Amino acid sequence: MQTQKFTTMAAKSFIGLSAISLLAVSGMAFFSPQAVMDLVAVQLPNTDAFSSIRGVYGGVGLTLFISLIYLMRTNLPNGLAFLSLLWGFYALSRLITVFTEGPLGNFGKQWLCIESVFFIIAISLFTSLKKSNQSKTIAYYATGK
Repeated sequence: MQTQKFTTMAAKSFIGLSAISLLAVSGMAFFSPQAVMDLVAVQLPNTDAFSSIRGVYGGVGLTLFISLIYLMRTNLPNGLAFLSLLWGFYALSRLITVFTEGPLGNFGKQWLCIESVFFIIAISLFTSLKKSNQSKTIAYYATGK
């Protein structure tokens, strides 16, 4: 029972941390798209570029934030599965870059590491939560409690 409580709290905390991280970038993109691109030393050349950064990092980021908060409150396993995909594909995208365009800079290396760790955390929590829920279900049917 203690393990299940710990896993549930860890899952909610991880989903919350991920959501807040995405919200921070989203807010930055809405208010200053150039600030987002300054992180990778890219100058936005026109209003279409500003609009695209606001849409992708701002709008999509806010959608992800809202979705994660909803999943954290209603379906932890689905929230963790979603984050496994999100962080895993972020990391995969950087690895594709390494193999197609060459080595990453410090920013890319740092985020590849963070995204890979977050992917592992999401998968681990998902697996642990599923096992915990299975044993709870088995115990319920075995004892009726």
